[in-house]
Amino acid sequence: MERKHRALLQAHRLLLCDQLVVDDTIVHYLYQENILTENQVEEIQSQKSNRNKTLLLLRFLPTRGPNAFNAFVQSLEQDFPWIQQKLLLSAQADDEDDGGRGAALSDTTAQFDVPKHILQTVPSDQQLNKLAAQLGLEWEMVLLDLGLTSAEISRCRADHLHSSHSQVLAALVMWKQTRGRKATVQSLLQSLQILDIHPSFFNQVFACAS
Repeated sequence: MERKHRALLQAHRLLLCDQLVVDDTIVHYLYQENILTENQVEEIQSQKSNRNKTLLLLRFLPTRGPNAFNAFVQSLEQDFPWIQQKLLLSAQADDEDDGGRGAALSDTTAQFDVPKHILQTVPSDQQLNKLAAQLGLEWEMVLLDLGLTSAEISRCRADHLHSSHSQVLAALVMWKQTRGRKATVQSLLQSLQILDIHPSFFNQVFACAS
């Protein structure tokens, strides 16, 4: 998938999570077009909530080759034409203005009161511990969006059966360890946008890095 299309899906992720229903029609079409593998279809369908299905689909698509974006947009034609139209118009606008991609990406963290020089740093375990204490039942969505697999999340749950805080912290630390320098504060904030947490909290968590 082209970089501009990856950025476009990222910029519209909240819209897609709120309005898209990832049903059998979409995933079977993407499977038929050789975009998704059989294992990926099964993993998407195994998710408990539609939002988790959407996040997992959005994580798979950028890795599925140059035709993935167009095939995804085509899969929306029958049941979600308004989303299809919005993506097509955004893609057209992006073609006309190459600078739009960077602006869209910066907008995803503009709402958080975190100093810009911190965004590209890797969060400390202490900061992740503070964050884990604030994430509620939807923490799995955040970790899926960050790139952990369902199996990795299940492992964190199984290893800490009696403490939800420990489950979340273990998953965040696993994300940090597996992604290395790519596990930045900015990528974390982008994924946390799907939750309703007041922006001032993030300044408190990352204040010690400023």
